[in-house]
Amino acid sequence: MLLKKNTKAGKVNFLLITVFSMFVINNIFAETFKKSETTAELSILDKVSSKNTNIKIQVGEEFSFQNLSIKVLKCYNSEFDDDPEVTAYMQVKDKTINNNNKVFVFNDWTFASSPSIRPFDHPVYDVWLKKCYS
Repeated sequence: MLLKKNTKAGKVNFLLITVFSMFVINNIFAETFKKSETTAELSILDKVSSKNTNIKIQVGEEFSFQNLSIKVLKCYNSEFDDDPEVTAYMQVKDKTINNNNKVFVFNDWTFASSPSIRPFDHPVYDVWLKKCYS
């Protein structure tokens, strides 16, 4: 009598173990990466008229404010409860500048608690990050 091995059941078990392992590894790594918030709140000061405007921008969408085009790509809140730090990666274009060599007026990270670390330099406007939330 010839014994047959059940290779089909072995393949199914291997497949189930592989899929389960992938889910476990995915959950482990997903908890270590920060997730970006969905909305950023900015404050814009018009230096000529001395008017301050608060705006809310969806992360990833472009927002037009007078001559500026503002896009927030990432926005994070720190996980510390005592003094949370709010950071955002922001790109700002001035629509009046037609120089192709300088695409962005500002293209960097900005910090809500210390806007002077990465200052936004523009002759007419000042832009500050206020907060990020979902």
